[in-house]
Amino acid sequence: MNKNSFRALCLKRLEKASKNGAFKKDRIVLDSLYQLINQCKAKRIMLYLPLGTEVNIGPLINRLRREKKDLYVPFMEGKSFRLVKYRLPLEKKRFGIKEPKDSRQFKKKQIDLAIVPIVGSDSTLRRVGFGKGMYDRFYEKEIKNIKKTVFVARQWCYSKKEVTDYYDVKADSIITPQYIHF
Repeated sequence: MNKNSFRALCLKRLEKASKNGAFKKDRIVLDSLYQLINQCKAKRIMLYLPLGTEVNIGPLINRLRREKKDLYVPFMEGKSFRLVKYRLPLEKKRFGIKEPKDSRQFKKKQIDLAIVPIVGSDSTLRRVGFGKGMYDRFYEKEIKNIKKTVFVARQWCYSKKEVTDYYDVKADSIITPQYIHF
């Protein structure tokens, strides 16, 4: 099985998982994520704004905002993205992804914890995403500024065989309803 066929298989599993009990599955992931954030004493956190098959981290974002954490989300630029401070209102952009309005105020800082959505992973704990390569290009430039990366998914999709490439983002932790690796 190659990366593309593995991705297709995982996407089907994610779509099915998103139709059945998504709220309960997301709650399990969010509780574990919150525990990891506290365990790492993370103050500056990179998040994502979820698509339909991704874990809905909206409730976590709200909780972290109340706790005055510094939250950053991707702002797409060309084939990659840069981080901007999370703030409302959000606007729907390319690929149906929501983003805050452009903000040039972000100065590169150390990110304590990056929360990254995945479609699947393999034996190397590298990411299989949606196939656009945006996270790979971002990490290539910014890996030195990210202390810890955690992958999240609504459904654990894993290949014992290595299907990823050397440049695919690698996780320090993975959290799904079925599998937790800190």
